[in-house]
Amino acid sequence: MTPQARAVRLGPRSVAALALVGAVGVGALGWPFLAPPESSVAAHAQDAPWLFAGLLVLLVAVVAATISESGLGPKAVAMVGVLAATGAALRPIGAGTAGIEPMFFLMVLSGRVLGPGFGFVLGSVTMFASALLTGGVGPWLPFQMLSMGWFAMGAGLLPGPDRLRGRGELVLLAVYGFVGAFAYGTVMNLAGWPFMDENSTRIAFDADAPVAANLARFVAYCLATSLGWDLGRALVTVVLTFLVGPAVLRALRRATRRAAFEAPVTFDAPAR
Repeated sequence: MTPQARAVRLGPRSVAALALVGAVGVGALGWPFLAPPESSVAAHAQDAPWLFAGLLVLLVAVVAATISESGLGPKAVAMVGVLAATGAALRPIGAGTAGIEPMFFLMVLSGRVLGPGFGFVLGSVTMFASALLTGGVGPWLPFQMLSMGWFAMGAGLLPGPDRLRGRGELVLLAVYGFVGAFAYGTVMNLAGWPFMDENSTRIAFDADAPVAANLARFVAYCLATSLGWDLGRALVTVVLTFLVGPAVLRALRRATRRAAFEAPVTFDAPAR
């Protein structure tokens, strides 16, 4: 079978940039469990999310620029634009309704076909565009962009991109979409949880509590606030993957072949 073409080939610089933003993202999201109570970060629990949000905006921009420099050509940019616009248009369809977010299945299938580098850029751009469309711009947006970038990139890292087809591939993508939908919700809970007033509820982050106590608070927070929403998102992703996944995968692969992302560009001399 002919190896599947990639819209973006990640070079060493792109991989290094992705690793950097990943490490900072983990720190930005996991600092309530990583920073000791006596640290200055824990002392400014209400300010830290704003600082990390501003930092993530810059880092995501750096990663996108690095990937672009390493091979995001005009055809790949056009593909990003089309898919990001489609994803942004899909998001408001179920916004606010039991976690019905059909854009997630499109991110899974796009990352699978077009690769992890393209997936990261697509996920970040789609979330940014959808936030502008729905008015959902705030300190949570950089975390959404990073989380969706990770989500789509993970689909591009799934095994068997050149060999696995048919029912087996759909099952793999559905399982990934189901688990990834819960992971996305958990990550976004980490982004918003420290904003809660610790005096108003027993499931809020407490800067003076030990790690084990805060972990228990966070689990209770997830169960109380987002479990139903995440379950709805996961089930919608699975259903759409099985229902329209085969057609979308064929369309994406056909478009990738016709775009010939990896074909060298040549300029022939004009005929005399």
